[in-house]
Amino acid sequence: MAKTSQHVVPHPDGGWSVKKGGSTHATRRFDTQREAISYGRKVSKNQGTELYIHGRDGMVRSKDSFGHDPQPPKEGK
Repeated sequence: MAKTSQHVVPHPDGGWSVKKGGSTHATRRFDTQREAISYGRKVSKNQGTELYIHGRDGMVRSKDSFGHDPQPPKEGK
């Protein structure tokens, strides 16, 4: 079973939402992006999934991986 991702996205009515990848409904809504990122990280760590952080324009501005990384960074670099 493929694991899904979590996304921090702007909420249409203001504030920020955390959504499961492919979902149309928010898991939870927050007043600030910082709160949404904190919650999204906890969920992603717990589920071992990717966290995508979107900007106000909807574009992905950063990504964190909490799952098994098939190409981890090399030691000592």
